[in-house]
Amino acid sequence: MLDIRNCDNMELMAQYPDKYFDLAIVDPPYGIEINMNMGRKKGQPKRHEDKDWDNAIPNEEYFKELFRVSKNQIIWGGNYFPLPLTKSWIFWDKNVPDGVSFADGELAWTSFDKTLVKAKVKYSGFQGMDNGGKIHPTQKPVQLYNWILETYATKGMNILDTHLGSGSIAIACHYAGVNLVACELDAKYYESALKRIKEQTAQVQLFH
Repeated sequence: MLDIRNCDNMELMAQYPDKYFDLAIVDPPYGIEINMNMGRKKGQPKRHEDKDWDNAIPNEEYFKELFRVSKNQIIWGGNYFPLPLTKSWIFWDKNVPDGVSFADGELAWTSFDKTLVKAKVKYSGFQGMDNGGKIHPTQKPVQLYNWILETYATKGMNILDTHLGSGSIAIACHYAGVNLVACELDAKYYESALKRIKEQTAQVQLFH
């Protein structure tokens, strides 16, 4: 089941008791003021509206709530946040071609007692991803979330995502047979994500 809402993540998490979710998989703002149109060639029109949601990281209360409502956590961009020490990082190897100036990958902090692991999932580039186009500046491939769920989740688990973005995680959760509760505050991203999810899944129930 997918339960996807257009709301504030703190309001969402406040509705759930302690440790309700088996796993939180989140991709919060990194506070690096990301270029919303990174990769756009000179003269090309902007693909994304300029926004300021990446200007600051979530506050301490967000992380307290996240840890309260979930048993385990995977937090993308964990190297940007004041989190406890962990040995169980995920390194996403984007398989970036030689000579490209973009980062070779991204890090995710996890609460698991495992060694560092590498997810080698090709990043499809800036022009289009997963046959659905790129609808969010920090969009991650569905295949990456497929790998995460295969590695860290089991069928029937309750998953939380507090920053839905493009909806890649929802598509992966649908096909993995896990339950997802997710929210996206930005109305335009939310509507675009819903459209993408509906196009790439079948017989899915979305609760607004």
